[in-house]
Amino acid sequence: MGKFVLKQTATGFKFDLKASNGEVIAVSEVYSGEAACRNGIDSVRKCCDADVEDQTVEGYETLKHPKYEVYTDKAGEYRFRLKARNGEIIATGEGYKSKASCLNGIESIKKNAPEAEVVEEAE
Repeated sequence: MGKFVLKQTATGFKFDLKASNGEVIAVSEVYSGEAACRNGIDSVRKCCDADVEDQTVEGYETLKHPKYEVYTDKAGEYRFRLKARNGEIIATGEGYKSKASCLNGIESIKKNAPEAEVVEEAE
């Protein structure tokens, strides 16, 4: 089972969602406080079953929030971001060489986030 790793940074708090194998599948922004970061984790749990908006195809359909947005970055890698109901980005993925791998990352969030425990990690 996956886990949310909550950690304090120099400027606030952030979380990483890790799969059962320890791989990081999504990261958060830095929140000003621990409570806000925990709210972000709750938001990922609530929104993780969202649909995927594939922005890499021409004429893609714009979906309502919450949603995953799949896009290509400047380096040509596939990335995703999970947006909450209010349109805020609540989690982002790493760069992937293939779209299939990127979509697998999203599936891993859908599988791991709902039941993932929250563990605190010291910096």
